[in-house]
Amino acid sequence: MQICLHGFVSGKVQGVSFRQHTLEEAERLDLNGWVRNLADGRVEVLVEGEEAAVRELAAWLEHGPAQARVDSLELEPQPMQGVAGFIIRR
Repeated sequence: MQICLHGFVSGKVQGVSFRQHTLEEAERLDLNGWVRNLADGRVEVLVEGEEAAVRELAAWLEHGPAQARVDSLELEPQPMQGVAGFIIRR
């Protein structure tokens, strides 16, 4: 089953290659969507694909790359967006 999650990651998540690592994890899991930094210091993410793979990425987002410190992760189900590929939005 395909699912879509959208949400926000808070903590020390900018300046630690969080977006690049998220992109690499999403590509490894064959997921679609995007990730971007927000002006308030959070990272926003939208991810869709096979449920097991989306859940695996969600679990990874709870800690992120080694240099990051994730204080909170908020993800909500969304309707499928039909995104092709995974990108870093600026």
